[in-house]
This record gives sequence, C-alpha cells and structure tokens, in this order.
Amino acid sequence: MIEVTHQSGDRFEVRIRGHELVTDQPVDAGGDDAGPTPTELFVAGLAACVAFYAGRFLRRHADTSVPFSVACAYDMSVDRPARVRGIRLTVDVPATLRDDVRDGLLRAAEHCTVHNSLRTPPDVCISVRDAVPALLGR
Repeated sequence: MIEVTHQSGDRFEVRIRGHELVTDQPVDAGGDDAGPTPTELFVAGLAACVAFYAGRFLRRHADTSVPFSVACAYDMSVDRPARVRGIRLTVDVPATLRDDVRDGLLRAAEHCTVHNSLRTPPDVCISVRDAVPALLGR
C-alpha cells in the first residue's frame, strides 16, 4: 500500500514499503520546492522503469559493466484536461554495442511495466471516505 499524507501547503509525504519521499510544487507555482512534483514522479517512474528493463537486458546480453543512462524530457498539454502530452526517453549506451543488442535493448525498454500500463491504461477508481481516527494523529 502507498500512503500519501498532507504535510503543509502543497507538500505531501509519500510512504512506500518503508521508504519516504516528499512531493511539492515549485516556488513559482505556490509551493516550497521541497521535492519533485507528482507529475515529475510520474514521468520519473517511467524513466526508472525503462532504465531497469534496459539494465536487466544489458546484463543478460552484453558486458555487465556496460555503462548506460536514461535521459527523459516531457511536455504538458496546453488544453484541458491537464496532462502530460509527450514523453521522450533516450537510453544512452556506448557506441560499441552490436546492432542486434541495440535492437533488443530498444524492444526490452519499450516493454517495461510502466510503459505497458500507459499503453493499456489501468482502471482507476477514486473514492472519498471519512478519516479513520488513528490516521488523523500522524
């Protein structure tokens, strides 16, 4: 279970399996810039998933010490509803990879779990409930 708790202003604490992180909005958007925005985390989740799949592929099909990184940029839609319009990801690898390994790497990266979830969106159900008293004291 993932829990998100309001801290102050636009700042929220996110707890995932014992890990904690903070989301916020930039100062020019009314926040304190104490952490990435939820939208940045959404895009970063995709980039991290692509990196995970790329890394696993490279460990299995190339030298395990092949250095690589994933660069990611995104832009927002100008019309409503507010949403990410486009995401561009680049897996940066050494020029020494064989073409067949590069092709397989691209296929692996394109099939990461987050990308698959965007291609076939999950059902999302949002509800509202009265706060549980034990949670109010956190």
